[in-house]
Amino acid sequence: MKLNLNIQPLESWINVKNEPLIISGPCSAETEDQLLSTAHLLAATGKVSVLRAGIWKPRTRPGEFEGIGSIGLEWLKKAKAETGLPTAVEVANAKHVEEALAAGVDILWIGARSTANPFTVQEIADALKGVDIPVLVKNPVNPDISLWIGALERINNAGITKLGAIHRGFSSYEKSSFRNEPMWELAIQLKTLCPELPIINDPSHICGNRELIPYISQKALDLDMQGLMIESHIDPSVAWTDAKQQVTPAALEELVAKLSVRDPESNNEAFADKLAELRKQIDKIDDVMLQKLSERMAIVEKIGQYKRDSKVTILQVNRWDEILKKGTAFAKALKLDLSFTEKFLELVHGESIRKQTEIMNEGKTEEEILEASATVKS
Repeated sequence: MKLNLNIQPLESWINVKNEPLIISGPCSAETEDQLLSTAHLLAATGKVSVLRAGIWKPRTRPGEFEGIGSIGLEWLKKAKAETGLPTAVEVANAKHVEEALAAGVDILWIGARSTANPFTVQEIADALKGVDIPVLVKNPVNPDISLWIGALERINNAGITKLGAIHRGFSSYEKSSFRNEPMWELAIQLKTLCPELPIINDPSHICGNRELIPYISQKALDLDMQGLMIESHIDPSVAWTDAKQQVTPAALEELVAKLSVRDPESNNEAFADKLAELRKQIDKIDDVMLQKLSERMAIVEKIGQYKRDSKVTILQVNRWDEILKKGTAFAKALKLDLSFTEKFLELVHGESIRKQTEIMNEGKTEEEILEASATVKS
């Protein structure tokens, strides 16, 4: 199913100076001098197309710096006049929208916390009706693509056709090297549902530290994302917010210069022929994999029937441990990624549990089956 959005191509509403599109600026506008100095250095790189700055900052706990407020909009206006860079800010309610529009801000974005709340998004959408301004929607904090899509639809329904998404990663209980897990598959899913929707990657919020930004930036471009939003501060060591994930304008220039921008397609006939040949090989292997999965599930059904008739529980932890241990060891020998293998085995095992649950509960109501399935998972 495709996502029906009425949107204009990115190049029709952002003048991209260089490839890729770079939106950059401080996490927070702190002082007029800090913002103007950073803006001038970013403009001097010749690689930045849009100046961003946080004016209102949603903080987890009270007492933390929540943004400089409306006065920062005047600083942004001055930065635009002096550098020629269009400006972008985050808005979290109707009042923010009204003040940003009155100050001549060029692009608005909706933050991850706001995207997670349909009431907030609708308030912003209502404030945008009748206005022709680009709006970028960050993914919600939690990994829920429906919330992301819903926010995009609400803004689009308000008449905003200069629309894009920002992939900034998702919260996760699992600790890793990233501040927010990239969960690339969700961004890819959104791109698949709406190929014409521009998706801009935010490596600063994914990484949470400047060391990983080049890696995430390159991967985002390799996945055909249309640009990057990278936080930059004239002196990150003294930044009032998110100091670890900001880079200096000079570091940004060096980072962008080292990125490889690749085309999504090639007109080379030899390349196209070779790619088609390799894809045919993949298609054949995929067919065999699906056939084998079908055969496996047929055996699972027999096991379910046998367990039911013998009054044996569905889940046997020792058996699952055996599958996981054996499978990951084999995958390691085959040089397959361990995390991928575990996720694959968990998906297959989960489907096996679901099938056996259905067999065990034949004749029961849907509520009873769901309750039994929940008990097994817990």
